[in-house]
Amino acid sequence: MTERYIDINESIFAKCGNRVSEILATIADRYVGNNPPYPMTYRAFSAEGILKKHDYSYDFQLTERFPELQNGQIVYAWSKYWSDVETPLNFILYCYGPLILYANGQPIYKANIADELNPKRRTVVTIQMQKGWNHLVFQFTKTEAGCGGSLGPGSYKSNPVHFLAPSPERFGHEGWIYSEPQDHVWGELPGEGSTEADNGISWYPKLEWSEVEQAKNPTARIFGELSGKYALAWTKLRSFAQELRSVELTGTAAGNIAIYMDGELQATIDTAGAFRVVLKLAYGEHSLVIQSFSTNGDAGFRLDPLPAGVQLVEPYPVHGTKDEWLYLGPFAAEESIPDVEESLHALVETQEGGTFWRLDQPNTWVRPFTENALFGKWNYPLGVTLYGMLQTGKLLGRDDLLQYVYKHIETCTRLYTYANWDKEQYGASGVLNTLATLDSLDDCGSFGATMLLALQNQPLRGAERIADVIADYISNKQDRLPDGSLYRKPKHVDFPNATLWCDDLYMSVPYLCRCYQRTGEISYLEDAANQFIQFKKQLYIHELQIMSHVYDFGIDKPTKIAWGRGNGWVIFSLSELLAVLPETHAKREELLQFFNELSEGYLRLQGENGLWHQVLTEHASYEETSCTSMFVYAFARGVRYGWITDTEKYIAAIHKGWNGMARISIDKFGNVYGVCRGSGYSYSVGYYKDDLSWLLNDTHGIGIVLLAGIEVLQLERHLANGKTSVAVD
Repeated sequence: MTERYIDINESIFAKCGNRVSEILATIADRYVGNNPPYPMTYRAFSAEGILKKHDYSYDFQLTERFPELQNGQIVYAWSKYWSDVETPLNFILYCYGPLILYANGQPIYKANIADELNPKRRTVVTIQMQKGWNHLVFQFTKTEAGCGGSLGPGSYKSNPVHFLAPSPERFGHEGWIYSEPQDHVWGELPGEGSTEADNGISWYPKLEWSEVEQAKNPTARIFGELSGKYALAWTKLRSFAQELRSVELTGTAAGNIAIYMDGELQATIDTAGAFRVVLKLAYGEHSLVIQSFSTNGDAGFRLDPLPAGVQLVEPYPVHGTKDEWLYLGPFAAEESIPDVEESLHALVETQEGGTFWRLDQPNTWVRPFTENALFGKWNYPLGVTLYGMLQTGKLLGRDDLLQYVYKHIETCTRLYTYANWDKEQYGASGVLNTLATLDSLDDCGSFGATMLLALQNQPLRGAERIADVIADYISNKQDRLPDGSLYRKPKHVDFPNATLWCDDLYMSVPYLCRCYQRTGEISYLEDAANQFIQFKKQLYIHELQIMSHVYDFGIDKPTKIAWGRGNGWVIFSLSELLAVLPETHAKREELLQFFNELSEGYLRLQGENGLWHQVLTEHASYEETSCTSMFVYAFARGVRYGWITDTEKYIAAIHKGWNGMARISIDKFGNVYGVCRGSGYSYSVGYYKDDLSWLLNDTHGIGIVLLAGIEVLQLERHLANGKTSVAVD
């Protein structure tokens, strides 16, 4: 018997018993409480700094930045990284010459001659991050071969790391800073408490305007000449007076300006020179936008100090700002002014293409970054998590849960066009890293299916465009075998063979089903049905009536490893297809037979405590929650929809599985235990049994536990009523 995750007294069952709706509410509320709907984090970013490559690695091409760099000279690069916990992080390092990487003052890696002579040589470097700030320093030495290197995350899909400027002068900026060339090795490295002024050297990218630029007003030095165009400057006025008051806004205009407060035009200034405008301010904050046009090549303005009781405040939190203004443009004179609040959450379109907000610092832009642990991210585990949250909100009549899900999804969809623009500008996007680098089913299918389900309930800005992109990717761009099977081409030297994963039935089929519901095009269902027919040929283990995890075409054999969650994905996705497949469809009977064959195979392998195991055929492996949830989900649907005829034993297995999870893997606070981490694949049972350990509250499992509970509750209602109940849609 495997070790218990929690004592029965700590379990959700001890508090809620068989009251499924209370269990669902507890799990969902814990998730929301631990993942509040914070917005993206906005940071200052210098476009003259170290940019990233497509794989999210920072690319230090120092001979390009310093053409005069002499052999033997040294350039230092410095950044910092915040970690909530002490943890090891893997990075990929390439060396363009001699280098030493330091973390928190200690040498982590020194390039050897093989590194120096082969800039394509890939090295995995593990850095033990301490809790709090971690300072990283590169020491690059110039040789005839070059100078520099690149450093990126071990997996940019799952953890697209970004670093922050380390000095107090640039607090809040994203990226690295780097020194001017040095003739000698430093005796002491910069770190916590160091400033850029400590060594009396210049650091890059440039932080301050030149004297010539400082003599200009901010709009002029940021945008240059605005012939036939305009630019916007945005701030907020805060009034501390309780009553409505008149406030004089005075200053000097270099050209024509228009002044807007809270979206309403207050004044137009048609001549350069001093201006005076009286504004009526109630208590609180008021949006102030100044539109600057060019007059004789000059544009922009300067404001005089405000009267007592009124102050300028930043219009939106941006880490790294030095004043209270954001700038946007240029726009053609005939273009309408965008909604400034909305424009923070999507790409701003102009006649000349996309643009975004800027700061009054040299070539410095505002960029959003995904820094929440989960909220606002787009990945396949979150797709199933939000699916469960969405259906829970519907079943329990919890509009707060529904709005939480919609907000998460729309946070992503609104930024899609921006993410692609951001990638084009800076090499790698700070948001939506998976969609911005779309090259697999994992990147799109799972989350996309939940997005389409949410779209059935209400509009989501940007979602329709993404829906079309994903449909086109799955149908026309994802790699396929001659029989139409969705497979994975080799993309890495460590995994050199083409493969077929049973996981990919979940990454594709639910989305294809939603596409059919969205468009009515039967071709999506034909594709989905064909996936099961073809995958069965390669992965089905006939004697056990279950599935292998992967077929490796280099080895030309299936793994014959019955990974629990991989099998769960199969029958879960098959139930999604059968729920929408027309009764008259030519392949329906074949798929129903497959569903029953799989159900029989899984039923035989249920553990004594009600849970299935990490390796289904190895009961010494740990009791795994996500696969248990998917088997419970599929069995309950099979009974409720009438796909299974011998129902009594399945009803017993459903209750045994659900009650087992309530006793063993869900605690009284709604924490979910025993969910396998994300996997690779292997022909070794030991990899799945021993190396793929479980995680607490892993997003591969939270949503599917909720979905299992929903199906249990709907089955109870169905059996109590003696008739088929309508599924939650």
